[in-house]
Parts: sequence; structure tokens; C-alpha cells
Amino acid sequence: MTALSEPAPTKKSRLARFLAVAGPGLVVMLADTDAGSVITAAQSGASWGFRLLWLQIILIPILFVVQELTVRIGIATGEGHAQLILRHFGRFWAWASVSTLLVACLGALLSEFAGLAGVGALLGLSPPLTMALVVGALIAMAYSHSYLTVERIAIAIGAFELVFLVVVLLAQPDPATVAAQIADIPLHNDKYLYLIAANIGAVIMPWMVFFQQSAVVEKKLTPEDLPAARLDTILGAILTQIIMASVLVATAATLGRTGEAADLDTVQRIAEAITPFLGEFGGKLLFGLGMTGAALVAAIVVSLTAARTLSEMLDVKCSLDDSPREAPWFYGAYTLALIGCGLIVASGVNLVSLSVGVQVMNALLLPFVLGFLYLLARRLPKLFRLRGFNAFVCAVVIVIASSFGVYSGFMGLFE
Repeated sequence: MTALSEPAPTKKSRLARFLAVAGPGLVVMLADTDAGSVITAAQSGASWGFRLLWLQIILIPILFVVQELTVRIGIATGEGHAQLILRHFGRFWAWASVSTLLVACLGALLSEFAGLAGVGALLGLSPPLTMALVVGALIAMAYSHSYLTVERIAIAIGAFELVFLVVVLLAQPDPATVAAQIADIPLHNDKYLYLIAANIGAVIMPWMVFFQQSAVVEKKLTPEDLPAARLDTILGAILTQIIMASVLVATAATLGRTGEAADLDTVQRIAEAITPFLGEFGGKLLFGLGMTGAALVAAIVVSLTAARTLSEMLDVKCSLDDSPREAPWFYGAYTLALIGCGLIVASGVNLVSLSVGVQVMNALLLPFVLGFLYLLARRLPKLFRLRGFNAFVCAVVIVIASSFGVYSGFMGLFE
């Protein structure tokens, strides 16, 4: 008697699997469009109109290629990124990578909190009150919920970023101008090249690699989940770049057409700059909602990344599914990072220079982070190993992204 073959999965079963697997990709991509990224996109539109819009589209496959490797490695090994670097390359390289990442995460958290304080200022709230509300909410979220619940909260918060699409409709870009400027690419201009590099650095962040791999491991995804996890990642990459493009188009359609290319380095400046074009209510409310979603979901991701990565190096529990009593180092590091950064922002310290320094550090870290990512993917079991033409494509993408990142970093030092 012959065995019956297993029935092919139905559309309903494939959808159910995707919904069960999806989350890490969407969360990390929504966090990618953080306060710094929004400011970079706004500056691009104000300075160059629609001439950098093409880059937002090209960055979709580049972002997917990088983050797909983290998914593949996490599923194949069941280990976090820091653990794998420690096992394959030794304690020195592991601590070198982790210590710089921790500094970058804390710097990024300060930037996100500064963005949220800016949104609070638009609503008439003082920085200390805004920080108390934000830090209290983030601590309560982590201490009282599982990973899946935190993931859903992050996606719901990040969905506020979609209001930037409404901003585009209000800005009413001229289609003929959009088409003409997209075709005009002044690669001979150093300032234009710098913004290309800055956009790449704003989209590919070192902490994204560590977070998504840890999230895949914490969610206990299996090799059968890999196709759904890849779909989760590509959808997230498309979504985050649509948001970046929306911010660029909105500022290009308003400030770009008037030649007002002032430095847009804070939430208040962006909102104040476009308010005359979108109206007092539209400009402040919509940008306030969008920036809240962007900064909050990024704050969740970078604080969890710092706590998890440090815990991995100390070889202690680092899961949201563990209670604070079971994982004291993890929850302690998470809480300390939030309270410390909250107090600094509440004190009113000017963080503009620090934000620039964090962006420079992120850019200069890219060759190391992406290099380790590539080498680890080449050491996976045969079923998952990066090889052949795919390995060549990934190598080209990583070299290009790293080169532009280093260029952006060094240029940032002299800005």
C-alpha cells in the first residue's frame, strides 16, 4: 500500500503561516525610519527637490539583501549575532563589535528621545514630562508582556508613520516636476553625493542586524518559516522606503520648490518649515503623529537590542518571555538605558552634535557589521549557506553600502 502524499498547502494555510511568522521584519524596518532617517529624507527633499527620490527605490533591494542574511543566520543557528561572532571569531572581536554597538544604541536612543521631546514641545509638553511618560510606558510594556505582545505593540505604534502619506497628498507635488527632477542626477556635486551616502547610512543601521536576528531566535522560527520570514522582510523594506519617499516628496513639494533649504535638524524645524504650506493643524499634527510612531518604535528596538546583545555576551537569559526575576541582567540593562537617556534629554542638553556623532559612528561601523554578517552567512550549514551567484551579489551590495557609509561618516566629521 503506497503512502498518500502530503497535500499541498492552501492559500489559507500559507496566509496563516505568514501571519504567525511575520513581525521581526516589519518591526525592524519601521524602526529603521527613525527620527534621524526622517530628518535625512526631509533635508534631501528640501535641498534637492525630487532628485534623490530614485535612491529610495533602489535602497529597497539593498535593504532586503542585508536583512535577509540576518533572518537566514538566525533560523539556521538559533543564536544571536553577538553569540555567533564570539564563537567564530573570538572574544576580542565579539567585545569590540558589541561595545561599539552599545554606544551606537545609546546614542540612537538619545536621538529618538530628543525627537519625542520635540513632538511633546509641539503639543505644549515640557521635556521632563514627555520623558517621564515615554520611559514609564516603555518600561511597563517590557515588564508586563511577552515578546509577541511587544512585537504587536511596536507594529501598532509604527503604523502612525503612514500619516506621512497623507502629508504627501496635502503637499500636492506636481507630476511633471517630479518626473523632470528624477531624471536630473547631479553626481558631479559633492553635496549631492554626501546626501546619497547619508541616505544609505540612514537606511542600513548596524543595530538592525543584531535586533532582527535576536527576534527571529526569540520567536523560535524554523527552516519551514524561512519563506514567510523573507516575505515579512521584503514587505517591511518596501514599507519603510515608501515612508522615506513620502517625507522626501512632502518637503520637496513645499520647501524644495521655493529654494528654502535650511538645515532641518529637529522635529520642530521640519514642522515649522512645512506648516505654511500644509496649514497649522495639518503640518504639526501629521508630522507629530508620524514622528511619534517613528521615534517610539525605534526606541523600543534600540533599547532591546542593547539589552539583548549585552546579555548574550554575558551568557545570561535575554528573552521578553522570561520574567524580570529570571532575566535580571536583561531587564536591568533595558531599564537603566531608558532611565539614563530619559534623564539626559529631560535636562535640556543640546543633542544636535551628539546626533551627528551617532550617525557618523553608524556609518563607520557598517564595514565591520556587514563584513561579519557576510562571513557568518558563508559558514552556515549547506542548506542555508550563502554561495555562488547569491554570494557574489551580496558581496557587491555590502561593498557598495559600506563604501558609501564610510564616505558619509568621514564627510560628517568635517560638516
